[in-house]
Amino acid sequence: MNAMELTQAARQARERARARFSGFRVGSALEAASGAVYTGCNIENATYGLTVCAERVAVWKAVSEGEGQFLRMAVVADTAALTPPCGPCRQILWEFCGNLEIILANLGGQSETIRLAELLPRPFDASFLEK
Repeated sequence: MNAMELTQAARQARERARARFSGFRVGSALEAASGAVYTGCNIENATYGLTVCAERVAVWKAVSEGEGQFLRMAVVADTAALTPPCGPCRQILWEFCGNLEIILANLGGQSETIRLAELLPRPFDASFLEK
């Protein structure tokens, strides 16, 4: 799958977002090494604390289907400035996907490709738990 197709999958996932409180709808598409693509959209609830971001939804779907190696993720939001994953999503992406390529895009057609390590330069991972 090329970057444009992955971004289009994220854009379509964004349409399914449940963001009735914030109105901030985000879509993501995660490409596994197997070639499969797993999409996600943000799903809010009234407490906000139980809200799940689009990126984590895609990761959970992929992992629950047995995927373990990933190539890249596209994230689409309707913002002028390209919107990167939030802190908790960066942590989950690092732990489950490693230093994957992230394509940030908006509905205006702008996009940027960046590696996760650039967004999360000093990540915490399981290596810190080793004795």
